Amino acid sequence: MSRETLLPKLAAHVLEHGLAGASLRPLARAAGTSDRMLIYHFGSKAELVADLLAFLAERYAAALDGAMGDTPAVTRQEVAARILARAREEAMQPFMALWWEIVAGAVRDLPGYREAAGAVMDRMLQWLEGQMPAGDPDPEGGARYLLTLIEGAMMLAAAGRPRFAREGLNASGL
Repeated sequence: MSRETLLPKLAAHVLEHGLAGASLRPLARAAGTSDRMLIYHFGSKAELVADLLAFLAERYAAALDGAMGDTPAVTRQEVAARILARAREEAMQPFMALWWEIVAGAVRDLPGYREAAGAVMDRMLQWLEGQMPAGDPDPEGGARYLLTLIEGAMMLAAAGRPRFAREGLNASGL
């Protein structure tokens, strides 16, 4: 048993039950080990959660890579459309629910949530910068622009207002 073999099991548990179910005993049960062994492998609960969220962010980025396909996007609009289409897929819903749970915890200033949200956003922004179309005049600024639009569109959809998101994206030229 190692961190590398534990993380997929822990991730499956958190995707199914959320972070509220991320206390040591339920996580240990889900991984088929003891809470003491989790502490042995990760050092502390805070490190375990940080490593787990980083692992989940990488899985999310890998899923988004699949949305981008083998052909690079030609426009920012195409980048946003591919990401939003993937985010609506059933397989992505556990990631989306977890993301909104992290955001809500950050807003409530729960310990570790703001840092976790920031780390996930930094990783997503880095990934998005790599997806910008060749020849984009400002890939860094464009990635930030798209991230803002995509996050807003996903929030509106999660709140039951996907039409507002579509209309807003259309008004922005995306």
